[in-house]
Amino acid sequence: MARLLVDTHAVLWAVGRTVGLSPTARTLLEDPENEPLVSLASLWEIAIKSSLGKLNAPDELPDEIDATGFGWLAVAREHVWAVRSLPLHHRDPFDRLLIAQALTERLPLVSSDTQLDAYGVDRVW
Repeated sequence: MARLLVDTHAVLWAVGRTVGLSPTARTLLEDPENEPLVSLASLWEIAIKSSLGKLNAPDELPDEIDATGFGWLAVAREHVWAVRSLPLHHRDPFDRLLIAQALTERLPLVSSDTQLDAYGVDRVW
């Protein structure tokens, strides 16, 4: 079983069943042998963007994420503290926290964002 951290956009595409996911990402996320995890930072990012009108997210999105079989990854102090040592290749604070979580937990990150490669994360897409 492989634990996988799922980037925010990939979560939205997986839950919405849109064509945005690559075939590799969809296969990994749908494989019952894998454990896809959604960071609470992603849920926070979606909530903020939704409240600002930048993203249309259904009120029941957390339940929809649960229904996909995805688990949740809490934001731990180790994750937050690890952000301080990351170079500034990427300025998005949510992405930086996801990078820190992936590196700290040694999780592959399911993401289409090639900018994340500069951090040495194991990005799969």
